[in-house]
Amino acid sequence: MAGWNADTAAGPMGAGTVTLVEGASFCISLPNGDIHGELPHGVFFRDTRILSGWRLTVNGQALESLTAETKEPYRGAFVGRIPRRDGHADSTLIVERLREVGAGLRERVTVRNYSLIAAECVIAMTVEADFADLFEVKEARIQRRWDETRQVDGDSLTISARWKDVRKSIAVGGPGADITTEAITYRVSLPPHGYWSTVLTVGPSTEEGRPAAAFVRSDGDGFSPRDRRRQEWVDKIPVLQIGNRSIERTLRRSYDDLGALRIEDPHHPDRVVVAAGAPWFMTLFGRDSLWAAEMALPVDPSLALGTLQTLADHQGTIVDPISEEEPGKILHEVRLDVSSGLSLGGKSAYYGSIDATPLFVLVLGSVSRWGFAKDTIDALLPHADRALDWIRDYGDRDGDGFVEYERLNPQGLINQGWKDSWDGINFADGRLAEPPIALCEVQAYVYTAYQSRAWMAYDAGDAALGDELAERAAQLKRQFNEQFWIPERGYYAVALDGQKRQVDACASNMGHCLWLGLIDEDKAPLVAERLMSPEMFSGWGVRTLASDMGAHNPASYHNGSVWPHDNALIVAGLLRYGFIAEAQRISTALLEAAEHSEGRLPELFCGFSRDDYSAPVPYPTACSPQAWAATAPILLVTSLMRYDTHVSRGGFWLDPVLPESYGDIHITNAPLAGGRITIDIANSVPSVQGLPEDVAFLRGHRPWFAELVEGATRRRKT
Repeated sequence: MAGWNADTAAGPMGAGTVTLVEGASFCISLPNGDIHGELPHGVFFRDTRILSGWRLTVNGQALESLTAETKEPYRGAFVGRIPRRDGHADSTLIVERLREVGAGLRERVTVRNYSLIAAECVIAMTVEADFADLFEVKEARIQRRWDETRQVDGDSLTISARWKDVRKSIAVGGPGADITTEAITYRVSLPPHGYWSTVLTVGPSTEEGRPAAAFVRSDGDGFSPRDRRRQEWVDKIPVLQIGNRSIERTLRRSYDDLGALRIEDPHHPDRVVVAAGAPWFMTLFGRDSLWAAEMALPVDPSLALGTLQTLADHQGTIVDPISEEEPGKILHEVRLDVSSGLSLGGKSAYYGSIDATPLFVLVLGSVSRWGFAKDTIDALLPHADRALDWIRDYGDRDGDGFVEYERLNPQGLINQGWKDSWDGINFADGRLAEPPIALCEVQAYVYTAYQSRAWMAYDAGDAALGDELAERAAQLKRQFNEQFWIPERGYYAVALDGQKRQVDACASNMGHCLWLGLIDEDKAPLVAERLMSPEMFSGWGVRTLASDMGAHNPASYHNGSVWPHDNALIVAGLLRYGFIAEAQRISTALLEAAEHSEGRLPELFCGFSRDDYSAPVPYPTACSPQAWAATAPILLVTSLMRYDTHVSRGGFWLDPVLPESYGDIHITNAPLAGGRITIDIANSVPSVQGLPEDVAFLRGHRPWFAELVEGATRRRKT
């Protein structure tokens, strides 16, 4: 399958693959640092593989990897040795490669001789650039063959390519090297216990054929532009200390990864949005970026605002079956820098998402609580209203009150919710559901979109709009609990199919409905019990599909795997309905899972039982870092802190139910209403310093929009 309908997971990248990320640029290589073009490796810049081959040899031999370590998300160190030719086991030649990725690549190569005798070394780097489109590489379907020319000019090799009217080039810098069109070569004599070092650079070339100055270090302080960007991020986000050092490491890793996944909107350089994940999705995705921004509100609420503003700029205006654009619809994926025609049918944006549009309104409701200027929020309200119009006019195609999807062309995504693999929605017996499909969690997003906009309308004195949306929300909740609930099973159908039959698989999706309050109080205990059953809870987290379902496969993408973001939303949902012990159990399991991957939760892992395997089984092609996986630990911990605010209503809430094993928490520099606050939780007792004068510290939970709307409608009726 090709195009949008390709399975959403990428092909294998090779064992031990190392991924470095900085904004929309990234590098994928083997653990010895080499890049092989026949694998989905390379240095990618603006969705183009500008470097497809980067192979280092010493005396004709490739490096045997000893270790590879990511220093920062954008910088990695590789250590290898050169195998001996005389049969002895230990090599005396050690090679270190310190690599930094940005708008290209900078690599310091150091060769050390640990022998008592001198070593003659020919150190060569072969370079290839195929300028392949990102999706050609991901799906191993490289079709274009560029007309390539190579030119040597002093210390620089320029590789230029032409395809039809498109021209691209890179410049490779190798100071002091013997440069040919094929390789950059150094001939050095290393004294006993001596070393040699050089710095190579690769970048999209300027008109003069020289590398762009992407890696210039200024002020002599040793900081690169990437270091400065990271430091600016660190300065603006909370600083935390947690008694449990493992959880502290995981949260700090989350902060670091979130910082690396920030990309600028090229049309608004001051506006930062969240990319979906590395390596293949370093661009703005409606659903992924909105979820990540929502979960990261306590860390940096401006990410959510920037994501909303950029999505609003690309909101649908016309009906286009090829891109699935419709008036008011929020996109699924956009390439901000280029029109990636090979991946997106000739357009830079694709709109095949059923949930991004209600999530847009949901996140706007959240952002409205965090103290941004009123005119900033007001500027987004017309976009929210157009999104609600889309829900009514296009999302609910048959007028039954539920929002459903069916792709508009044969190349579109078959499934358009978050479980968007072709086989992601199925019945208990394993049969695939036929469209149009109304997903349970999408109804929860729509319900919350209605509630959020209704409250903002009441708050602004627009009672007519508030009443209309409040009634729509109440009607949706009634219908949902009548038509999705399966009383004999004790859980909600994952969806209704094209014939309005209950798609009766037991899936994790209903946990999102808990979080957003769509589930009737009397049914919540049965849902919580089912989510925590041995069929659903693996010991590391809640599976996407119960193990007694026909389509269950623990090593599938969506039918039995464990997704951290999905679990973080379930934890928030359990807490909303008062299931504290269950929420603590899932949160602790996930944070323990992160210990097995150096504090970083991947996009997903396999759903094998913890009783059978002592560590989470990795899913081979999971994105890492990935935005909503990086923000999952933030939501897990802030949910258990019951950390929330509604600045315009004058409240900041903190009422922790953290497990004792997490220890005390001390947070400084936490953003709130344009200022910074300090939070302490000692022996489960919270305290806050630095709150604005008009914001009070409160216990319990922030009033949900549903409660505020209900109060407003009750007051109007009396």
